[in-house]
Amino acid sequence: MNNCDTVIYGASQLVTCASGGKPKRAARMRNVGAIENGAVALKNGVIAAVGTSDEILRDYRAENIIDARGKVVAPGFVECHTHIVYAGNRLDEFELKIKGADYMEILAGGGGIISTVKQTREATLTELFEQARARLDKMLALGVTTCEVKTGYGLNTETELKMLEAIFKLNENHPVDVIPTLLAAHAVPPEYKGKEDDYIDLICREIVPLALRLYALRAVNFESKATSRNEAGNNDFKEFSESEMLFAMRDNPFFIDVFCEKNAFDLEQSRKVLEAGKRCGMKIKAHVDEFTNLGGARMAIELGAVSIDHLDRISDEEIALLAASETIGVITPTVNFNFGSSEFADARKMIDSNCAIALSTDFNPGSAPCPSLPNAMAIACRYQKLLPSEALNAATINAAFAVGAGDKTGSIEAGKQADILIIKAEDYRRIAYEFGGNLIDKVIKKGEIVFSQTNRA
Repeated sequence: MNNCDTVIYGASQLVTCASGGKPKRAARMRNVGAIENGAVALKNGVIAAVGTSDEILRDYRAENIIDARGKVVAPGFVECHTHIVYAGNRLDEFELKIKGADYMEILAGGGGIISTVKQTREATLTELFEQARARLDKMLALGVTTCEVKTGYGLNTETELKMLEAIFKLNENHPVDVIPTLLAAHAVPPEYKGKEDDYIDLICREIVPLALRLYALRAVNFESKATSRNEAGNNDFKEFSESEMLFAMRDNPFFIDVFCEKNAFDLEQSRKVLEAGKRCGMKIKAHVDEFTNLGGARMAIELGAVSIDHLDRISDEEIALLAASETIGVITPTVNFNFGSSEFADARKMIDSNCAIALSTDFNPGSAPCPSLPNAMAIACRYQKLLPSEALNAATINAAFAVGAGDKTGSIEAGKQADILIIKAEDYRRIAYEFGGNLIDKVIKKGEIVFSQTNRA
């Protein structure tokens, strides 16, 4: 008999989403690894064993026993594309869109991202952190245990670094694991209108190096350096060797991203930004093909992007390139839903073409003010023709690979983090079948219950 900290047993279905160390593709996306009357043993924040209830209760003894009879046990959701650090709102633009204005028209008129930039520049670090923490609380209650968060509402050195500090502070002070992405190339700042190449130079020459130094100061497990910017002295960025920086990013991914789009950044500008990050050891993400196809998907895949996101206008040729690559394609159906659009990325074709597809809300103040991955799953099933099994794998194991964390989380497998959901349903398909509410009963992060409907006041 083995001792462990917690045993969860009796699950009507324990869906492992196990993938054998690789993202799921094609027919494998329809396999969620369901175990009837399933159980899992947890020890020291890690999954010790997975099996039937008879097997786990025979082999493991724990002081903490959780009865999951009549419920689904599943991996914690992984949110692989968000913009939750920002100030203010875009309620006025919501009405403009209802009246018929499109996203690019609003952006060209100084609204959209630029509206949020103004409010974010004016906000303090504390204000950004507190507002983002409240959003992350909502996501946690809806089952998210790992979350990628981007900058991109600063568009100058000071505010991009302020946003990064808020992201790092979230990771340090919230149960959800937060993975940072530098998206300084999100839009052209008003002060650089007509001087877009100068802004690209600023990103490559100044913002990327300073962001990397700030990251190294705050990186978890990077014990040879101070753990906060303030401990190192106000604005005192120490020099880090290339080997030290790569060590920091080995276990804690740090991404570079760009919005390759009409009225944002063209193909060559986007390439310069991504290459600047790649030279420093950053991993690559890219917003591509949301409104127009500029060739960004091909460019990002050729650079070895971990993910390319949106993909509404991706070509058949680029789908074939994606299928032949290690890059994850991230779909964001809540954006299309929020726009009132009837056109969505052809995720069905991508899956059938052997692409590894992940799913995200793209939670942000303008195009997708939605904290709920289950709602994104529901929309993807209805409008993009994903099966519930494909949507679940896309929001767990494939999403984990889309943020460089597929070896740690995204599935219920021995040796992985004990990031687990207990869901008030007897069949996992109900997660996507039912929408508008919250079926999450408990969220377990690294072996500890961090959210419980049962215990809420």
